[in-house]
Amino acid sequence: MITRRFVLALLFVAVGACQPALRQSPPTANGQPPTAVGAQPTADIAPDSVARRLLVDVRTLDPTILVEARYATANNFTGAPLPGYEADRILLRREAAAALARAQRRAMAEGFALKAFDGYRPVRATLAMMEWTRRVNREDLVRDGYIAARSRHNLGLALDVTLVDRTTGAELPMGTPYDTFSEAAHTANATGDVARNRAALRRFLEAEGFANYDKEWWHFSFEAPDPLRFDLVVR
Repeated sequence: MITRRFVLALLFVAVGACQPALRQSPPTANGQPPTAVGAQPTADIAPDSVARRLLVDVRTLDPTILVEARYATANNFTGAPLPGYEADRILLRREAAAALARAQRRAMAEGFALKAFDGYRPVRATLAMMEWTRRVNREDLVRDGYIAARSRHNLGLALDVTLVDRTTGAELPMGTPYDTFSEAAHTANATGDVARNRAALRRFLEAEGFANYDKEWWHFSFEAPDPLRFDLVVR
């Protein structure tokens, strides 16, 4: 005899089998567990009210810092603005922004200035980057450490920056464009003027507590207590 409990069990198994499986992203470059596509990892994202208290526009501390927020435009490696970027502004944790302002003063004293391409990055933008790697079959960029599912940019503690001439605002030769995903962009992989320019950029920023990522000459990170992930939209 088929009992009611047995029928219910069969229905449960059938319904479960029909549910679409969440596709998993590949292991991340920094060893963090993968994020399921379509899932929003919001458990450890701080409220927007906290983000507004801890993040600051870098130009409020030093308006001479040049800003070109690439991910708010189509002029980036994905070819489209990323979600969460709605203004040409660069935000950082207040401690990192203060250090950047000090680095700017060092650069200005030697005839240069700093130009920022990215700082704080909303989590939704990072998820869009990960989805882009899958869509265009470039998951190797995750494996090779160029794109991470969990980024220090989400903490407001990473900065993408270059050097410009203080008088003209022209970018100094750095050997590759911003967001070049190849060995040519590795900081130490340079000679002549390019090597000197990369070294100067490191010198100004490292003197104020930033650390360079050796695979990207433009990428620097900063340490601050109690790091938190944010998804505040940049407006």
